[in-house]
Amino acid sequence: METNFTHHQSAHCENGVASNLLKHNGFNVSEPMVFGIGSGLFFVYLPFLKVNYAPAISYRPMPGAIFNKFAKRLGLKVKRVKFSSEANASKALDDNLKNNIPTGLQVGVFNLSYFPDEYRFHFNAHNLVVYGKTETDYLISDPVMETVTTLTHSELNKVRFAKGAFAPRGQMYYPVYLPEVIDLKGAIVKGIKNTCRDMLAPMPIIGVRGIRFVANKIKKWPLKHGTKKANHYLAQVVRMQEEIGTGGGGFRFIYAAFLQEASVVLKNEKLNELSTEMTAIGDMWRDFAVNASRIYKNRSTQDDAYNTIANELLAIADKEEVFFKKLKLAIS
Repeated sequence: METNFTHHQSAHCENGVASNLLKHNGFNVSEPMVFGIGSGLFFVYLPFLKVNYAPAISYRPMPGAIFNKFAKRLGLKVKRVKFSSEANASKALDDNLKNNIPTGLQVGVFNLSYFPDEYRFHFNAHNLVVYGKTETDYLISDPVMETVTTLTHSELNKVRFAKGAFAPRGQMYYPVYLPEVIDLKGAIVKGIKNTCRDMLAPMPIIGVRGIRFVANKIKKWPLKHGTKKANHYLAQVVRMQEEIGTGGGGFRFIYAAFLQEASVVLKNEKLNELSTEMTAIGDMWRDFAVNASRIYKNRSTQDDAYNTIANELLAIADKEEVFFKKLKLAIS
């Protein structure tokens, strides 16, 4: 039992699943366009929520929000279902496959057997597509992987019902309606405005202010928690940025590609200029990740390393505040 599904590798799981499912249904949309219209660029620091024994940081909105916002802004309809029973979840997925419907799933990362060991930890907001089934395995298109892969029936059940924060509860989703006519220009503008609003939000833990909040926390971690715990917390910042969904630099590069596409659709050269600026900010995020990793791996030669790395993050926040104010003006 196998659907006629084409796998395309992407930089981020949710964008990739959305783009691949829509392409399968005849709507050729790029990963950056899904990400931009769906307002995927975000930042939030949640010190009261612990993930892997460290404060939660997210560089993206809640799982499912990107595809949901993209669909709403273009008039698409996406069906989402969660389950309390593994048997019911398996039956619903199998029924879709029998009806030639490749299906997106939200899953936990820890038990994904095809992931390298260093990437397998407790994180429940990963996305993939199931496009077929054999007597022993489900056929998997995970967009962050180069090629298609498989999971056994029991392995898929385990990742669909992973426990912990953002538990997926067997969630599956798939497009059920695509309109004949879409307002791509309007959707792009709405997506950009939403992102600017989020990143410039007047709340201390969200957007640019959230980045500054974390930077100032980083300066205090060694004295407050000791070096071992501070290193663990800093590793969490980088892990959520670089290993879970390409959050920091990677998301900036995807957003830069979106602005390039948007500049053509909207005939707005300013967006193309801002695309170049966002790429440079992405480079700053990547430099931050490299320098931070040297600290928590005890390879840094810098004096006062935690203050230095915090100041790098403050500089990024300053750049992003200026950037999003200019972007807001560019589409007003």
